[in-house]
Amino acid sequence: MMDRTSEAEDAVWAASILHADLDSFYASVEQRDDPSLRGKPVAAGGGVVLAASYEAKRFGVRTAMSEGAARRLCPDLIVVPARFEAYSQASRAVFDAFDDTSPIVEGISIDEAFLDVSGMRRIAESPAAIAADLRRRVREDVGLPITVGVARTKFLAKVASGVGKPDGLLRVDPLGELDFLHPLPVQKLWGVGVITARKLEDRGIHTVGEVAELDQASLVSIVGKAAGRQLHALAHNVDARRVTTGTRRGSIGSQQALGRGRRSLRELEVILMGIVDRVTRRMRRADRSGRTVTLRFRFDDFMRATRSSSFPQATSSTGSIQEVALALLHVAWPMIQERGLTLLGLSVGNLVDDGTAGGAQLALPFEAAASDSIDGALDAVRERFGAASLTRAATVGSNPDIGVPKLPD
Repeated sequence: MMDRTSEAEDAVWAASILHADLDSFYASVEQRDDPSLRGKPVAAGGGVVLAASYEAKRFGVRTAMSEGAARRLCPDLIVVPARFEAYSQASRAVFDAFDDTSPIVEGISIDEAFLDVSGMRRIAESPAAIAADLRRRVREDVGLPITVGVARTKFLAKVASGVGKPDGLLRVDPLGELDFLHPLPVQKLWGVGVITARKLEDRGIHTVGEVAELDQASLVSIVGKAAGRQLHALAHNVDARRVTTGTRRGSIGSQQALGRGRRSLRELEVILMGIVDRVTRRMRRADRSGRTVTLRFRFDDFMRATRSSSFPQATSSTGSIQEVALALLHVAWPMIQERGLTLLGLSVGNLVDDGTAGGAQLALPFEAAASDSIDGALDAVRERFGAASLTRAATVGSNPDIGVPKLPD
């Protein structure tokens, strides 16, 4: 005869994947650090909204919206300059809480992660109790609201956290997964953006349940082969992916939205130097070096372009990466003059861990050593006294860490 206690415990632990997602992360950090902003409509950014508080979202303000459009929707909107060092520090503190909660953490972005807590059955009451404790710890230790979805699959855990926002906890009972999922709008399915949603809605398909009623061939005929197969699986909550840990990102980058105003080449050079400084600092903090420098451009007509160049050996030297980045900017300058520029981004790819084969070596050892020494000294001062304590002279007046509005990624 089956042990009823064990059977009940199995049912409790059947849903043991957590999706933890900070609420309006950048805006929440600003409200945390400035009590006068709490309860008010706040947007982090300047030129373009990077994050909006829930008070602003009620007016229709959304991420990536221009500041002008956001102010038309919400005249009382308070726009604060983005402070990426503060966001990075908050993210590290939150991920410390994730790591203390479970040994299996898969970071998705700066403000969200999956956690597998199935191995904690002997030391915890339930996955939902673990999620509640995680939310409490993030609130008390970091001062930020976080929503956690608990489910049997990664897909459904992420859907649950989205439905549970803001500042909530939602567990999807494995016996009622489709009852929860099918009434939701099609936009809750991964991969359904504006275009795919329009294709489905043009055929009278508005909910996940209506997607589930279609066979795979019908979905493929509407949205294409790959998307059709994926939507058919997700509409039935078929998701065999496991929470994985230990993967490392393939590139490190940052970007800045520029608004619609025209900028001189010198202005863009200064902005780019600030981005390089920020990116290389992150690389050295992560003990990583890279070979390929890529600039990303978005123009007034919303078209995009990239330009890239590679080193013979990987490096994290600010001076070396800055030199290549500025050269790429000069190459692209005629195109920028013609089309206007609304976003400038930089990433360093082909990353390696420092100290491994192919690690940081430059053609001129003396110059490389001098550059590394300067970078290390700058990093040490900033680590001890904060990012605002020291900046390169060329970027004075444009560095986001000293309070001037900028919009990197």
